[in-house]
Formats: sequence, C-alpha cells, structure tokens
Amino acid sequence: MNGSPIRLLIAEDDNNLRKVLRIELSAGGFQVAETRDGAEALARLQKEEFDVLLLDLNMPGLPGMELLQKVRDLDLAVECVILTADATAASALEAMRRGASDYLTKPVMIEELKVVLTKAHEKRNLLHELQLLRSQIHRQDEFPGLVAQSPIMLELLRNVRAVAQSNVAVHIYGESGVGKELIARGIHASSGRSEQSFIAVNCSAVTESVFESELFGHERGAFTGAVAKKPGLLELAHRGTFFIDEVGEMPAPLQAKLLRALETGTFYHVGGVREVTVDARIVSASNRDLRRESDNGAFRKDLFWRLSTISLFVPPLRERRQDIPLLVEHFLQHLPSARPRQISRAALQLLMGYDWPGNVRELQSVLQRATLLSRKEVLDTGDFGGLEPVPQTHPAGKRLSEVEKAHILTVLKEAGGHRGQAAEILGIDPTTLYRKLLQDGIDE
Repeated sequence: MNGSPIRLLIAEDDNNLRKVLRIELSAGGFQVAETRDGAEALARLQKEEFDVLLLDLNMPGLPGMELLQKVRDLDLAVECVILTADATAASALEAMRRGASDYLTKPVMIEELKVVLTKAHEKRNLLHELQLLRSQIHRQDEFPGLVAQSPIMLELLRNVRAVAQSNVAVHIYGESGVGKELIARGIHASSGRSEQSFIAVNCSAVTESVFESELFGHERGAFTGAVAKKPGLLELAHRGTFFIDEVGEMPAPLQAKLLRALETGTFYHVGGVREVTVDARIVSASNRDLRRESDNGAFRKDLFWRLSTISLFVPPLRERRQDIPLLVEHFLQHLPSARPRQISRAALQLLMGYDWPGNVRELQSVLQRATLLSRKEVLDTGDFGGLEPVPQTHPAGKRLSEVEKAHILTVLKEAGGHRGQAAEILGIDPTTLYRKLLQDGIDE
C-alpha cells in the first residue's frame, strides 16, 4: 500500500515461537504487535487498526476458532491467517468458512509465511478498492465540460494547476452551476494523488439525521438500521481527495466534528471505539459567501479558515461570455443526444445574449433539450424557445481589454477598493491584478 509496512497482529500463546515470529517478520518489513491469547487479541483489534491477524487455534481463554467468529461478527477489517500444530481437514474447512484467508501448519518456513501474509494483505486492499469502486460507480471523467478561452477562466485554470501540486485545503466558491466540482476534479487530476480516489459528498443532499454516519461511517448496531459496519466517505478518501460540496449546508454539530478530524487526521465511526486515521486532501465548495457567514456566526469561523487556505472564485457564465461558443461546441460533440451537431450563427448569438442564471449547467440542459427535440440538421433560434436576450453591460463592439477593465473596476468597487480581496474574487494572483491595473492606468 504505497510502501507502507503491513500492520500485523500475532496471537500466539507459545512465548518462544511468538518471539521468533516477531523478530523475523519485523526484520522482513512487517509492523508487528503481539498478544498471548484470543481475548487480548480481540481487545487490540477493537481499539487499533491492523491489516492481518496471524493466530493459533489452540489458545487459552478465547480459542482461535471463536476469535475468528468474533472478527466476522464484528465486521473487523482485518484478514486472518491460521498457524496451528493441530491441523485437520475439518478444522481447515471450518476456519475458511469463518473467514480465514489461509491455513498453515507448524512448523512453517518464514519465507512461506511472509508470502501468505503478503497475499492476505493484498486481499484486504482489493476488498477496500472494491468498496471505492462501488462508491464511485457514477464517477465522471476528470474534466467533463471544463473548456474555456476567456482570460478570467484561463487565469483560474493556471491557479488550479499551481495549487494542485500542494496538499493545502482549497475552497472553491461561485454561483450554482458554474462548474465548481469540475475545478475540484481538476485539482485532484493535476495532483500527486491523481491515482488515488476522488470522493465527493454534497452536504445539501444528505439529511441531518444520517450525515455523521455518511461522513465518518458507523459500526454494526450503532443505531436502528445499522445492520452492517460501513466506512465513511472521509475514510474512503484516504490518500486521495475528499470534496465537500455545498459545505455551507453542513449542520453546525458536524462542523465541529469535521474540524477536529481535519486538525488531528483522526476520527471515530459512529458507535465505534477504535480511532481511524486518514490522510486526504480536502477541497470544499459553496455558492454562499462563507467568509461573511463566518463573520456573522452562521458558519464556524475556525472551520472556514481551515478549509480556505487557498480560495478560488469561479465566475458566472454571464461574466465570461467568450466561453459560450467553446462550451456549445463541446456539448454538441459530447452530449449523447447531440444530433444534429451544428448550430446557426443566429442561434449562437441568441445563446451569447442570454444571461444564464443557471450558468454552465443550464447551458448544457438547454442544448440537450434542443438536440433531443429538433429534427433539423442545424439548430436555429426556433429550437431555443423561451430564451430572451438581456441588455448586456458590455455591448458587442467593445474591445476585450475594455470588457476586462470594466469587470475589474466593478469587482474592485464591490471589494471596497481592497486589491487582495478583489484578486480573490477574480480568481487571480494579487500580482497579476496589480499588473493589469498598471496596464489599464487604474489607480484605485
């Protein structure tokens, strides 16, 4: 698992054998802990996390076969390997029925044991990866629809590539439908974690009653309906990226628990007593002004600062109309219903003139509806009924530099002249903003 040592627990009542196994396996790169009986082993398994349990069948207190059954009943995420001197075909079959990965007889060659233990660990990893695949069954491509040619979006994408190389927390904000999750996936895809999992949770889509269980997981019997142990989404994001969409909708009690998990890198399952350690890159998003809400007490200020080491603003589509032709071309090429694949100049001008309150998501929906219903080879204005162009702040005919300058002045005014805050809203570096101000002769 990315070079991490296999965490092994040995349950063996023979002191000499246990000592030899600990020395030899530790020298072989295993991270070894040991216990003298089954009850002690069970207690360790319930409090600590191990990859593989190596156990003897004939131990005092809690025999190995009963320990196997307890591990299965409690749904503990550990693979079990039997090592016994009293091997019979019946006991081997019974051990496998109760969940053992393999069955070895004493005496055993250390090299053979290492191979068996390593295979058991690989099996555990495969089961974990299967859980990830099931949780991501609707996973999208890395950059679906993430196309742009406007200066403000190209600057944003440069910033995305820059911050992706670090592990700092990133907060993405902007109106609904602008593509905040696409930016989050772009950060993940450009990072050193790109080969690991991208796990997302939408806080506005999870009811408060099950939120903690979704986030942190639960043990079997933790509450009514918890018939099996379930890992949390944060746990599934281990070594990858955890994306918290609409984080402003997170219930206040969960904000405190999330903050602690982010600060310590540890948490507990609901109903659990064993600490879970996780290493995940945190990316969050919101369509609300969390800075203002944290100042007003509507969102935890300490959590906001923890989430927003870097903040990225995704502008609405009406402020980057230059991207519309490129987005239209992209959707007409990739939508399953995109027949026909052409659009008239008049129809494109209509789309360019519309204000798009639903942003890129609305544009995609409108194009999908038009391609589904139209029988013509070239989409025309009649295929986009209901879209009314709005008076534009920057009418056609103005130079691109004039449009950009007017937008910068508007944002500076909204930020009260504060250049750092304006740069954050624009999604550009403060030095880039300063250079543009000098170029345009703006002295704010």
